[in-house]
Amino acid sequence: MDVAVGVLIDRNGRFLLTSRPDGKVYAGYWEFPGGKLEAGESVEQALRRELHEELGITIGAAQPWQVKIVDYPHARVRLHFCRVFDWRGAFEMREGQRMAWQTLPVQVRPVLPGTIPVLRWFAAERGHAGATHVE
Repeated sequence: MDVAVGVLIDRNGRFLLTSRPDGKVYAGYWEFPGGKLEAGESVEQALRRELHEELGITIGAAQPWQVKIVDYPHARVRLHFCRVFDWRGAFEMREGQRMAWQTLPVQVRPVLPGTIPVLRWFAAERGHAGATHVE
């Protein structure tokens, strides 16, 4: 299963995490927002659609960053992480999820397992030593 994931980064270098809504696998866990690619969609098209459906925003360019395969108990997922620095609109949590702008170490918890590698990539890029998140 292919999933487009948005790593939204604001002007202060903070990144957006959202909680998984009730009724979904790993409900309450924090992750970068996004969703499954539909038939015929590119990663950027899926990300644009998902972020509008889930958060009510319209993104500018999505910069492909990393691809990571994660084996969850319910599915094997290929995560296509894209950095997003430009968006329009007010954030609306349309699925009842929560949102939090974070820096390292991330203070929200629990963090979805597929999110932890991204936090490590941020740590490497930013020269952050120590924990990337609170357990």
